[in-house]
Amino acid sequence: MSHLIAPSLLSADFMHLDKAIDFINTSDADWLHYDVMDGVFVPNISFGLPILKSIRKACKKPIDVHLMIVNNDAFIAPFKEVGADHLTVHIEACTHLHRTLQGIREAGMKAGIAVNPHTPVQALKEVVNEADLICLMSVNPGFGGQKFIPNTLNKIKELKALLQQQGSKALIEVDGGVGLSNYRAIVEAGADVLVAGNAVFAAADPTQTILDLKK
Repeated sequence: MSHLIAPSLLSADFMHLDKAIDFINTSDADWLHYDVMDGVFVPNISFGLPILKSIRKACKKPIDVHLMIVNNDAFIAPFKEVGADHLTVHIEACTHLHRTLQGIREAGMKAGIAVNPHTPVQALKEVVNEADLICLMSVNPGFGGQKFIPNTLNKIKELKALLQQQGSKALIEVDGGVGLSNYRAIVEAGADVLVAGNAVFAAADPTQTILDLKK
């Protein structure tokens, strides 16, 4: 499988989200990445349920929802109802992660686990087979436009080995600081999905940038 590109709506022009969705629909982007922040788990607040409900009506691509919140279990059903296709929760925010992942799958969504830069890959050992997606944060979550943390490349390789060892088919997603200068190294390390925010939405030609990122 060739790698996938998931532009992050967090980097779009919030005054013109309709244009951003139209762009996603007509571009070669594979997914739309949708960050949800509560101001508690991370020091920022972003989109919520009502905006996703509106976006779902127009977006033709799978919507990849990344929860950066506390109390994830309470929001599994609501995010399914407003149109999430994938729901990713942070290992650091879930006391009973196994149960949370099962709940996401039972609701009819792909289940993802996000891992902060400081969290070791081995923390995933007991749950990788309950996930469809592992999101390695390559910046500290909460804000777009940060620089890629180089050690993420080592974590990708380690995670790839763990998935093979466990017989897991989970996709490896990398989120944060991904751009034209480093995407090749990220893919070569083993990533399957690249979340790109500023690299796409701040580009002079976003459509061409997505094509370049898919090479």
